[in-house]
Amino acid sequence: MRLEGLVEACFVARLNRFAAEVQVGGRPERVHVPNSGRMRELLRPGARVLLAPRDGVRRTAFDLVLVQQGECLVSVDARLPPALVAEALDAGPLPGLGPFHALHREVPLGHSRLDLRADGHQGTWYIETKSVTLVRDGVALFPDAPTSRGARHLLELEAAVGQGFHAAVVFVIQREDGGLFRPNEATDPVFAAALRRAAPAVAVLAYRCRVTEEEVAIEARVPVRL
Repeated sequence: MRLEGLVEACFVARLNRFAAEVQVGGRPERVHVPNSGRMRELLRPGARVLLAPRDGVRRTAFDLVLVQQGECLVSVDARLPPALVAEALDAGPLPGLGPFHALHREVPLGHSRLDLRADGHQGTWYIETKSVTLVRDGVALFPDAPTSRGARHLLELEAAVGQGFHAAVVFVIQREDGGLFRPNEATDPVFAAALRRAAPAVAVLAYRCRVTEEEVAIEARVPVRL
């Protein structure tokens, strides 16, 4: 996924779940935060951030899309993972997933809409992606805030398997320093238990990304420890 026209800024404060104040060229600017996670370890006063200009008539002129944490650049746009997975699968199979000859976005399943439906020679797969931004000591953790929606998606995926389909939940680690994935039991034990219950009927996969100021792309599969 190419990134273009990014503007450097200095993070000031999180105003609410989807808004923050930054300094751009010495002036205050209200920006959209496309991620409802807490991200407390990332969104700290003084942090270097990169903004993407927003098209059309919006309340804010920019989206906050990248955060510098030490030597690591972190993509915080929670809207990206479905597109990143689709982009990777369009280029060929991912380790543990594919090949597919057709991909469909935002598909209904039960009482939810899931990110992808993929059709291949081995049948139809329903795929839900999750954005991971939290890494501690090389371990990527999800979620960083309780998510009843995430647990509901796992139930829908289990139901799909019961109907004869295949299903996968894909954790997209939007940074380069996550070498292992675990559910964040301390933050959301309900989701962690739901994930363990869903596996192995539902494939649980994790991939880390290469993140630069020009591009975010899936780079490699990493182990999952439940």
